[in-house]
Amino acid sequence: MTSPRTNVMQLLNTVAATLVLTCCATGVRAADYPAPKVGDWMATNFQFHTGEVLPRVRLHYRTVGAPTGMPVLVLHASTGSGDAMLGAGFGGELFGRGQPLDAEKYFIVIPDALGAGQSSKPSDGLRASFPQYSVEDLVRAQYRLLTEHLGVTRLRLVLGFSGGGMQTWLWGELYPAFMDALVPMASMPMPMSGRNWIARRMLIDMIRNDPGYMNGDYRVQPASLKSAIAYFGLLTNGGTRGLQKAAPTRERADELIAQRLAQNTAADANDLIYQYEAARDYDPSPRLEQIRSALLVINSADDERNPPELRAVEGVSRRVPDGRYFEIAASAETAGHGTAMAARLWKDELLSLLTSLAPYRR
Repeated sequence: MTSPRTNVMQLLNTVAATLVLTCCATGVRAADYPAPKVGDWMATNFQFHTGEVLPRVRLHYRTVGAPTGMPVLVLHASTGSGDAMLGAGFGGELFGRGQPLDAEKYFIVIPDALGAGQSSKPSDGLRASFPQYSVEDLVRAQYRLLTEHLGVTRLRLVLGFSGGGMQTWLWGELYPAFMDALVPMASMPMPMSGRNWIARRMLIDMIRNDPGYMNGDYRVQPASLKSAIAYFGLLTNGGTRGLQKAAPTRERADELIAQRLAQNTAADANDLIYQYEAARDYDPSPRLEQIRSALLVINSADDERNPPELRAVEGVSRRVPDGRYFEIAASAETAGHGTAMAARLWKDELLSLLTSLAPYRR
């Protein structure tokens, strides 16, 4: 018979695993789709929105399925890497035989965003001298990877979660004729503002104001990094009901905090600051009419960073001719901002979108 404390810790560990969906790769792959192939490509003379140019930018990626399939671009959150999209709860629900993005029919490309994963990033050596990048820069890097290296001339679909969702909105505006459909998830077509930006600024300032940060020239990670990640995740992810279920008393809430603070992290302070600052100028709202692809917006009712009561998605269907919205209802089993990483909750909507499209033409 297990003790009450053991039961509490098991519950906390379960919730903690949910909370880190947006910042940690799962490293687990479902067995019913082909093993991913990984690669790297160097984009030469990459120009950032600031005008700065790096002579070589490494873009790491993985693919699932054969290049003869219909190309699909899948984009991970602001932090972490594309590996997060390979786990049983996401890729395992989408990429297998008979599933919406069956790898026997689709060529699935999952890059590490510029600044994240194994793509070029500040921690590679330039530290805080790395060019400041924007969400638009991430999209332009992905476009070059697809067209110059992988030979993709048209995408069937762009699908992204959180920061990847923001990139998806911009894909539709920057390259409106390049894809048949867009599925931005856990994101909104509005300026970076309110709680979303305030929480990001708090995390960034907590690290930058740490004496151990040393203007980005630290030799060891600043002491504030681990607590900044823990508190940001707890306050902007997990869902109100989910957290209340996990921490119904102050004592259990304290245990949850302690458990999160005790977790090791492989994050780098400069990388994290750049990743969250990239969205500072994000605002697709003025250019929504440029989107010509079919659009399926997927958000969750308990998303802390993109609360539905802001009504930012209202009116999108009037501005995008083929636009629709699906909202995942909140429950004690959903995970707030991380909810959309559970593809079982929305994959039928994706399948409906894909079957409604005209035949694919390269």
